[in-house]
Amino acid sequence: MANLDFSTLDFILIALAALAAGFINAIAGGGTLISFPALTFTGVGAVAANVTNTVALTPGYLGATAAQWGDMKGQKRRLWMLIPAAIAGGLIGAVLLLSTSEELFTEIVPWLILLAAGLLAIQDRVRGWVLQRNQRAGRAQSSEMWAIPSVLLAAIYGGYFGAGLSVIVLAALGLSLDDNLTRLNALKQAIAFATNVTAAIFFVFSGEVIWLAALVMAVGALIGGVLGGRMAGAIRPQTLRITVIIVAVVVAIIYFVK
Repeated sequence: MANLDFSTLDFILIALAALAAGFINAIAGGGTLISFPALTFTGVGAVAANVTNTVALTPGYLGATAAQWGDMKGQKRRLWMLIPAAIAGGLIGAVLLLSTSEELFTEIVPWLILLAAGLLAIQDRVRGWVLQRNQRAGRAQSSEMWAIPSVLLAAIYGGYFGAGLSVIVLAALGLSLDDNLTRLNALKQAIAFATNVTAAIFFVFSGEVIWLAALVMAVGALIGGVLGGRMAGAIRPQTLRITVIIVAVVVAIIYFVK
């Protein structure tokens, strides 16, 4: 892919957007709704922006997964069962993205942003539903196999766009697994990490990654993640989530107008 001529202002914009994305992901989720539009506003095509954003933000998922790894104790069987589905889904989604024309993807981007904003808006309700459901009587162990197709479908979406993936995965797990919310959240992080890493590795060899932008964003996202982790107790996730949703809706409207 041809190198883009970024100005100093462009680099500052994507660095700050990535820092905000890392910060938001560490507290509430939905950081892609900030970093992806920032790339497109600098002149990057929608497909290349999505690819670059995925590669740049993937390291942040490693930190979130590692932080909750202790809650994965006793879930080895689930990992062996669901991680392959996450990998397959992430790969399918990535292939679908690169098979989508720039024109078509540009047209569906605002709808994807609105979908992700909607998923972010119902995040607490999804968690509440999962919690209530798992307080009822458990079902047979064999029912856990139903998590495979639902995780696969969620991962396909994650490889294709990614924003709001955690909400979809948590809902998919809640449909099939009987466990407490803490352990399901840890499993969700592992699945999201596997999905994003798979898509990112595929994108690395696609020729669509804008590497200089990805490097700047990766540094910004890591710094933002650290800051978000340290300030998590001082900021209400709901307030931050509402802010991201409002920004996402405004961005979607701008896309529609353009």
